[in-house]
Order: sequence, then C-alpha cells, then structure tokens
Amino acid sequence: MLAFNVNAESDAKEASFPTSDITLIVPFGQGGATDILFRAIAEQAQTYLDTSIITLNMPGNGATLGSQFVKQASPDGHTLLGSHQTIDLANIAGLSDYSHDAFSPIALLTRTVNIPATTAGHTLTQASEIAAFVEQHPGELMVGIIPSSTDHFFWLHFFEQAGISPADIQFVRYPDTGAQVVALLGGELDVAMLNLPSAGALFDSGALVPLGVASDARLTALPEVATLMEQGISLVNTTDRGLFAPLNTPPERVERIAQAFEQALLQPALIEALQYTHGSHVDYMPREEYGRYLNAQYDQLQRLADTMEFER
Repeated sequence: MLAFNVNAESDAKEASFPTSDITLIVPFGQGGATDILFRAIAEQAQTYLDTSIITLNMPGNGATLGSQFVKQASPDGHTLLGSHQTIDLANIAGLSDYSHDAFSPIALLTRTVNIPATTAGHTLTQASEIAAFVEQHPGELMVGIIPSSTDHFFWLHFFEQAGISPADIQFVRYPDTGAQVVALLGGELDVAMLNLPSAGALFDSGALVPLGVASDARLTALPEVATLMEQGISLVNTTDRGLFAPLNTPPERVERIAQAFEQALLQPALIEALQYTHGSHVDYMPREEYGRYLNAQYDQLQRLADTMEFER
C-alpha cells in the first residue's frame, strides 16, 4: 500500500508538470539567429505546456556562461538551454571542460543555412573572390568571429576549402552575432558569417551583401545568391539548434517538453516563417535519436578540428 501511495504521488507530480514558468536560456545576445529562432518557436510551444516560456539571454565566455548556468540548474525541467554545436566546439577548443554529455538532450529543432556576408560597397561581391583578396592583401582581411563558436569553425572550414591560410587572416572577436552586424555596418570588418534571422532585413535593404549561401541549393529568400558549391567552394554548413535540460532531468518531463516543441513545429505559419523568412529548415529529431546524432557529430567535429588546428 505504501508503494502504491508513493507511486500515485509521483504520477500526480509528473502530471502537474510544469508547475511554474519555464526559463529558456539562450547563451548568446539579443538579435542573433539563436535568439530570434528560439523566441519564435518557444512562443508557439508554450501554448502546449499551459505555462509561459521565458527566454533569457545569457551571453559570455564563448557561450559557456549560459550553458554552465543550465548545467548547474536543478534538473526539474523548468530551466532549459537552447543552443547548437557551440557546446561541443567550446569543449574541443579547450574553452570548457564539458560537452553535450553534460546535459539531457530534448530534441533537435532546426538547421539554419549560414551565409558569409560583407558590407555594401565592399570590393568583395562573391565568396569565391575572398582567396584573391587575401592573396593581394595578406594579413588585412578582417573576419568577425565569436571565439570557439559555429562561425569561428565555419571560417576555418571555409579557408581550408578555399585554400587560404588562417595565418593571413585577422580574426576579430565579438561576444555575439549582433555585435558583428554592428561592426560590419560600421566598416570595422570585411566579412562575417551571418544568416537570414540575423541579417535578412539588412540584405533586403542592401546595407549588407550576402556573398554566398552554404547550402546545397539556393535559398528561396535569396534566389540570386549562388551557393558556395556553385562558386567552387565545397562547403555545406548549417547551424543545428536544439534543446537541452540539466543532466538527470526526469525523462517524463523531457518528453513533455519535447512534445510541446514538436507540436509547435507542425504549425504551418511557423514552418513558413522559419523556412522563408529565417532560412531555417525544420528538422525535428526526438531525444534518443538526437542523443545519438550529437555523439556522431562530436566525433565529426573533433576530426575536422584536428585537421584545422581549431583551439582556444
């Protein structure tokens, strides 16, 4: 009888989850793609959880400030992390002592196509011209990066495929994508890795210029912009965003959250906004499959990092 009562109490507790607002930590600043995408998806997902999802930006230390906060949070399902490959890249680069294994994966949500970009009036008009620019101006190309993040890795991979030595590049560090956009507009940078969520409106206005898209097909929102593959650079690159909970969060709660976000990503209006406005593909992957994917991705990132001397 005692065991029955304990089980009944436990079942009732899980049935009542969530018992308060859920905090979604985004380890980057406001206005970047990660911030924009998670806010849009969370706004829809909260309707299936009967509670509010409060998105909180916590940038700093190569996106490890926010992930560390979630890692140390109570594993009750009320504190979540919205992030991407940076969790593992920070670990591979020696910036943190933990990888995705320090969290309970919830689900992969989207993949966003990355776009090398410059400012209006720059001599560069296509990504394929960067190699010649560097050859003519060694050590002068100013490239914005968030250290140990996806854009840092993107550029190293890009330079490898384009036959450019990173020693001939000036990497300029910024805390988030928003700061890079401001720097580009102010003429402090030559190029930065952006995307439609962070720069779509600026591409439309002509203030910033997309130099190519790192996908296997042109984006609907940028039909005139050639893929990197079309320009002779063998690189397809997306930022894969997913949800994480503190390690040992009860599986029933993880599943409850996953189902809410899956329902959100089935809504036609959200799908259309993600794909056509934000250049992001919905690619929902449930927690067990996502966990296997993260393990395989870590191995792949580590192999690539070893060839590119990716380090802090």
